[in-house]
Amino acid sequence: MKEENTERKIYKGTSADINRMFPGDPKGSPDDSFSNSYEETLVFIDEGFLDKLTKLLGGGKRIKFDKFDFAKRIAEKQGLSCKHLFYYTCQPFQSSSPNTEEIRRKRGQDKFVASLRKNSNVTVREGRVQRIINEQEEVEFKQKGADTLLTIDLSHIHEDFPEINTIILVTSDTDFCPIIKDIKLRRKINVILYSYLDKKRKSKFSLSNELIKCCSKYVILSKEDFNNSPLKIKKKEDLRE
Repeated sequence: MKEENTERKIYKGTSADINRMFPGDPKGSPDDSFSNSYEETLVFIDEGFLDKLTKLLGGGKRIKFDKFDFAKRIAEKQGLSCKHLFYYTCQPFQSSSPNTEEIRRKRGQDKFVASLRKNSNVTVREGRVQRIINEQEEVEFKQKGADTLLTIDLSHIHEDFPEINTIILVTSDTDFCPIIKDIKLRRKINVILYSYLDKKRKSKFSLSNELIKCCSKYVILSKEDFNNSPLKIKKKEDLRE
């Protein structure tokens, strides 16, 4: 039987031809394309994306991991040092008269955010969740505001962190393409995209070529990236289910 190759591949995007992506070091060692050893970087994490991805990679159950350690590790793989983590999340939906489950989720979220904010190197931005009725008359919950907050922070990088030349963005949202193009063109900031690609039709992770092309580099996340940053139980960082 032929042994299956399970090594993770790292891809470099190009602005001209999305098919010209080349595999990097499967062990995830620093890439020569960003040769300044341990230059400082900022990491921006879209929790809405990571929540779905960790559930997929965890077989339906969210993988719990240390958020700041995760940010440091993915930065180190690019020969960078994480100066600051920006984490974008949303408060759980609360009805006008919250039920027991809504109250429990709110308490868990508040404890989670408070734990993250104890680290002075972490900034947490919170949007909100809106309940809507879709065309099939089904109840859906949509995040609101978090993407706008992330876009605002990206637009302020040059003023708030003038020494930063490269950032890491963890998302799959093409809505960030305009601001990515803007900071690359006007501020000469490299943008490394960490995301996930699933070629299955109508998949939540059918990553847009547009997002890959507008970034300086594209890296595929794996289950190993989360398992390498285990959550320390004594910290009780993520109490949400």
